[in-house]
Amino acid sequence: MENRYASHPREVKAFDTARLREEFLIEEMFKPDQLTLTYTHVDRFIVGGALPVSGTVKLEADAKAIGAATFLERREIGIINVGGAGTVTVDGEQYAMASKDCLYIGLGAKEVLFASDDGAQPAKFYLNSTPAHKTYPTVKAAISEASPNHLGSLTNSNERTIYRYIHTGGIQSCQLVMGMTLLKDGSMWNTMPCHTHNRRSEVYFYFDMPEDGVVFHLMGEPQETRHLAVRNEQSVISPSWSIHSGVGTSSYTFIWGMAGENQIFEDMDAVAMKDIK
Repeated sequence: MENRYASHPREVKAFDTARLREEFLIEEMFKPDQLTLTYTHVDRFIVGGALPVSGTVKLEADAKAIGAATFLERREIGIINVGGAGTVTVDGEQYAMASKDCLYIGLGAKEVLFASDDGAQPAKFYLNSTPAHKTYPTVKAAISEASPNHLGSLTNSNERTIYRYIHTGGIQSCQLVMGMTLLKDGSMWNTMPCHTHNRRSEVYFYFDMPEDGVVFHLMGEPQETRHLAVRNEQSVISPSWSIHSGVGTSSYTFIWGMAGENQIFEDMDAVAMKDIK
């Protein structure tokens, strides 16, 4: 499991492109028949992916790295399938996972196994995990069961639908909030006008992009913006002090996960367009 440490915004002002990518971009999320994990000290998120091709992949981490005997001993996890059909088995109970289905697993689950229905079209399980203090039940939700919110317009190139899976009005959790944003064809901008939320950090995962597609993810303090060139199936760690917007060379989809002081989706500090530099 790779470790990432928190960075002060004053230091980030001096980062070059290579250092920005080293600190905030997770470039490889899926490896065949492996579990890929990144532990960030930003709200102690664990971001990862499981790509079962020829067999099952088990959710586990070095006991010393997380200070627990099992992965979910003191954690909760949200999982969204972004590939072919598959299953997640939680302590012997199997959950069928179609593309864009979400599964929440609460604190205390002992064994979690990932599998694909067809190795030629494998499932791709993207996951976000955060510390937890209370056990909530394991719940699955299809995208049709998520709470939709239609925003933006074609005029502003940001017509999109936000689907909330794990949130105060949906699947219950200790602190994890998780959902997905689908842009309409012809729209390329997300989260613009932008905002920060000093009470929560966020992780973005971009996918459904063509091979030569790029999303230019804007980050940094509103008056000290930087950017990351992000390719398909890569993630960005977004600290609480940073904006998190992007524009792509074509339409794309992204998953967002949040953790911190509260779970209120609308809790954000808006940034006026005139104040961005």
